[in-house]
Amino acid sequence: MAASRLGLPNLGLGVGLRHPHFQHILAHGPQVDWFEIISENFIDNHGYARHVLDTVAAQVPIVMHGVSMSIGSSAPLDMVYLHKLRALAGELKPAWISDHLCWTGAASLNSHDLLPMPLDEASLRHVAGRVTQVQDFLGRPLILENPSSYVEFAGSSMPEWEFLSRLAQQTGCGLLLDVNNVHVSAHNHGFDAVHYIEQLPHAQIVQIHLAGPTDCGEVLIDTHDAPVPAAVWRLYALAQQLTGGVSALLEWDANIPPYPQLLAELAKARAAERGVFADAPVLPGAGPALSTPLGFHLEASHAT
Repeated sequence: MAASRLGLPNLGLGVGLRHPHFQHILAHGPQVDWFEIISENFIDNHGYARHVLDTVAAQVPIVMHGVSMSIGSSAPLDMVYLHKLRALAGELKPAWISDHLCWTGAASLNSHDLLPMPLDEASLRHVAGRVTQVQDFLGRPLILENPSSYVEFAGSSMPEWEFLSRLAQQTGCGLLLDVNNVHVSAHNHGFDAVHYIEQLPHAQIVQIHLAGPTDCGEVLIDTHDAPVPAAVWRLYALAQQLTGGVSALLEWDANIPPYPQLLAELAKARAAERGVFADAPVLPGAGPALSTPLGFHLEASHAT
């Protein structure tokens, strides 16, 4: 496992740890290089799901991915949440902790959605201060993901890639590049997805997310319920080429297929490295379950 940016490793190829797959994973093993968990699902959880997590954490690395840090909110940081997040990390020893560049609520109300931010100098100063505070509290770099969005603030004065770049440079945080979110937002707002990825600070990209959106015609919705489309695979290949190879994860959170089919979709990453961009749905029985770790390390191949 080669060392990568911010001193964090390239873990290879992984998937989200989801309840429908628990029985299969316990019976057959992880069959992937690593798992990502939704942090909130395991805070104060000491039941069966935690048993499964502890079992797989003894076999492969774990990454904690949060959805409610609300780093962009004007409300004070939720220190109760951060204490619980730090305690969970102390138990699991994750490779890193990530969340989203967004806000999720205000006045103690949680919208349960990842809401877009105004992208201007005042927001950048505000978020940079909060990121520094969180990193100091957690004792580690925070990895922030670009969200998908459907509306923009008229008062924004910089593109999202510039905001993220300057935030990473000012705070030393890492970036989780969700290429599906870039694809979705580029379609919805009319910007160039390739230019977005080219302009990011590639040395601070720690991880890539892959997913399949829902095409509603004029708008793409980030649903994580379908195979990765060819356009997203192309962005993935570009990102891996520009970074020199980082950890990649397939998200699938609705209409979740059986685990062997999920692994078949994940295995398309290798083809994408070679410039083959499949755009076919995962069908029943499409490909055998992978019986060994995928061993995805682009430092050695640079195939993209």
